[in-house]
This record gives sequence, structure tokens and C-alpha cells, in this order.
Amino acid sequence: MSNNHKDLETKITQLQHQTKSYVYEIKKLVDELNDSARMNIISYFTYSLNISHDPEQESLCLGTYHVHNMGNQPITNPYLCIKIPEESPFSFSGRYVYENFKQSLKNAGGWERINDKTNQEEFWLKPLGKTSLEPNETISFSNFQIKWLPVESYAGTIMGFTYSDQLKDGIAVINPINLNGTVRVEGVENE
Repeated sequence: MSNNHKDLETKITQLQHQTKSYVYEIKKLVDELNDSARMNIISYFTYSLNISHDPEQESLCLGTYHVHNMGNQPITNPYLCIKIPEESPFSFSGRYVYENFKQSLKNAGGWERINDKTNQEEFWLKPLGKTSLEPNETISFSNFQIKWLPVESYAGTIMGFTYSDQLKDGIAVINPINLNGTVRVEGVENE
């Protein structure tokens, strides 16, 4: 009987060691999961509007495009695209340079347009002197303007997309800018 008792104690001790070993391995795997590379980018617009209902006065959207790295790994070669709707009354302008501009105009913190300057619907921009976005860091394309004259009803969405080496397909901004307005045309009333 005592031999069975001893065998049982030995088995229990072995199972306890095995359980401790499993728990240790599971904790180690959970820690590795928490420490593993985590990519998380959020991009968004901040903007203010000055809307005119007078067809002689321009309406204006003054905005900034932000890209924030919320992950724990750097994002390399970030760039963005601001897209204006086709055949809309909106015109886009911002502070950026082209590749062929003098080096003295290309200061760090600035932006370079990397697509054809005749394209008035897509504005592809990359930050100058900035090849990576570190964890918890934000870059911003500031003070762009979208202008239009309210001569007729209008509607359109200004979209933004962020790209990098890790985001080849891009991600959209979380808050596209929706602009729409109805312009009443004064006419002859029915008698």
C-alpha cells in the first residue's frame, strides 16, 4: 500500500512540474506576442470651413493631413495622396515643391509632390528629409486649401490615402472631407 502511495506522490510531483513548465512556456509565448512587431497607422484630416452662399465669393476649406504611427515599429518611406473628385468645382493648393526645384527650397519638414503637376485630381506627396515615422510619431501636411465658387449646387468628397513600404495598398483617412451645398437659382415664379 505504501508503494502505491509513493507512486501516486511521484506522479503528482511530476504533473506539478509539467504544469509549471507549461505555464512558463505559455507566459513566454504571451510576452513574445505582446512584444512582437505591431503596425498600426491612423491618418486623418483636421480642417475648418468658410462657406459662402454668394456666387461672387469663394468658399474655403483650410486643412491638415495627419499620419500617426500608433504601432511599436517604424514605418519607412511614408507618402500620401489627397484626391479631389473628378469634374468638381474644387481646386486644391498647398505648400509643396517639385523634384526639379532648387535644393534651397527643399527644407526639412516640407513636402514634395511626386506625381504629374498637370493632374488636378490627385496630389501625391512625400515628406522631405523624413524617411521613417517612428512609433508614436506624427507627420502632418499642413495648411492645404480647397477653394470653390458656389455658382451652382456642388457635392464631393476629398479623400486621403497613406502609403509606406509596409502599406503598399494604402489606408484611407478615417474622416474624408464631405463638401456639398445647394445653390438656389432665382427664376420666374408661376402666376
